Amino acid sequence: MSTPLEDYALLSDLCTGPLVSRDGSIDWLCLPRYDSPAVFSALLGGPDDGRWRLSVVDGEVVERRYIPHTFVLETTWRTPTGRVRVTDFLPLTTEHADLVRRVQCLEGTVEVEHDLRLRFDYARATPWVRVVERGDARALLSLAGPDGLVLYGSLLTWADDDDAGADDRRAGRLGRFDAQAEGGAGAPAPRLTGRFRLEARQTLDWDLTVFPSHEEEPPAVDVDNALASTIEFWTQWSAERRVDTGHNAQVLRSMLVLRALTHARTGGVVAAPTASLPESPGGSRNWDYRYVWLRDAALTIEVAVAHGHAHAALPWRNWLLRAVAGDADHVQIMYGVGGERELTEKVLAHLAGYEGSRPVRIGNGAADQYQADVVGEVMIALARLRDAGVAEDEWSWGLQKSLLRFCERNLDRKDNGIWEMRGELHHFTHGRVMMWAAFDRGIRAVEHPHGLDGPVERWRELREQLRSEIEDLGFDAELNSFTQVYGGTRVDASLLQLPHTGFLAHDDPRMLGTVARIESELVDDHGLVHRYRTDNGMDGLAGDEHPFLICNFWLVEQYALSGRLDEAQALMDRLLGFANDVGLLAEEYDPVERRLIGNFPQAFSHIGLIRAADAIAAAQRRPSEG
Repeated sequence: MSTPLEDYALLSDLCTGPLVSRDGSIDWLCLPRYDSPAVFSALLGGPDDGRWRLSVVDGEVVERRYIPHTFVLETTWRTPTGRVRVTDFLPLTTEHADLVRRVQCLEGTVEVEHDLRLRFDYARATPWVRVVERGDARALLSLAGPDGLVLYGSLLTWADDDDAGADDRRAGRLGRFDAQAEGGAGAPAPRLTGRFRLEARQTLDWDLTVFPSHEEEPPAVDVDNALASTIEFWTQWSAERRVDTGHNAQVLRSMLVLRALTHARTGGVVAAPTASLPESPGGSRNWDYRYVWLRDAALTIEVAVAHGHAHAALPWRNWLLRAVAGDADHVQIMYGVGGERELTEKVLAHLAGYEGSRPVRIGNGAADQYQADVVGEVMIALARLRDAGVAEDEWSWGLQKSLLRFCERNLDRKDNGIWEMRGELHHFTHGRVMMWAAFDRGIRAVEHPHGLDGPVERWRELREQLRSEIEDLGFDAELNSFTQVYGGTRVDASLLQLPHTGFLAHDDPRMLGTVARIESELVDDHGLVHRYRTDNGMDGLAGDEHPFLICNFWLVEQYALSGRLDEAQALMDRLLGFANDVGLLAEEYDPVERRLIGNFPQAFSHIGLIRAADAIAAAQRRPSEG
């Protein structure tokens, strides 16, 4: 049985994002980047697919928390003989990725236990593991192809160290050649174990470090200094955020999640740190979200600007310039963390999948899709950045003009839509409104005193053409509702985003009619919003899915800004209750089983939370301002 997603916490060093379970098992770790091959893949299979469990013998977890405003995780265990705290974190001060686990006995006497199973390349490569001498201490060195790991700390031993080769292995004279020979996908992982007794005020540290296997392994970190500097980084970053809502704690944690999913060196914002967590357990809607979607990143930038930190968006703008470069004619909807364009989708047939959900996929074929909304979201975000006082340069404005030329060249092209449907192409109303927004932001940039130039008359012509087309083909007057696609009658939760573009007001009668249709067609018996109806096979995929959390936050936003504040607050309170004990949200929520579903934690969901809280706060301020 797979560990429930709500039992996991995220760690981050702004380069990768492992998940550690409540019982101390790190079941997902990609090194050195979010989109690198996983070293621990138990999340998508079982323990032999790689994990590192650090638990307390005969213990139970009595408290788990992040040190306030950080991603330093503290888990407190209690046993019949004592109490112990485990601190897990990724240092932010090293040039390589380190995973540090500190154990402190708080009172009495305790024993901690390790179960470490090392696999590389999504459990397709079994490393050679040996003991090496490093100064006055010994460490475990693991190598497989281009990848190397070294584990510093009290030495772990083979789980079968009672066999004839144990003494040689402990002395470091023999690598794990037998495991290597049997390695490859599906082979048992080398299993390292150890029990360590601690008394009150005693501390033990372990440090797992990644490095290129052809280079000398880096030294162990100074854990005291690394811990202090990591806490200082996160708390200082949090102190600089401007948060003024009735949900400050949840908003700040969501902003921290978005920061944790932003690569420090490239500026790319990944949609989630995980791959192939299912939209429905046992189903096949399993996708890799460890890439930079232009849409998701743009929405992240909007909330950063809204909270007074426009300068934080500059690394993403620079990432965008590098990723698209001089090839705006072939702009993609997503790229790798460094701007890579080749994201070939593959199936890992050897992994059993989370709760048996197969196929397990890495890479994402949606990178080859055309989605008409993407340029609009990028242009809205860059306009927010510009209006916040961040000046354009010739390269950033030149890119935006190129993106508008891309929109014009694809003006009549049908697309896959915001939800990346794999069925028949359509003109999705949401996508067409986003194209309208793209030209609208280009026009505003030239009309306002930014000193920018462009073919503004042509953009005005295209903007008006799109408005007339959308009102004629994307709105059903008889139903008093915008529709999912031109010529259709069904609705889509993405229509809740139309007011956000400036196309119409939240309280426009046509928008209120659309909301009524969404409530009738997409809100389930549990009062939660689905993205769209899947029963007609329009998305080209088998199976179903659960309520999508960002869509529910969009409904909160719509309620708040159209005069339904009590309903907005009620739904908001309910949605906040879906977060786990450390404030994290997945992509979807199953109201029957009361569990989080989909990739985790999901940037989209946390973006939605921030915007919903902002909308409620804005609506609450209106009467006093009047």
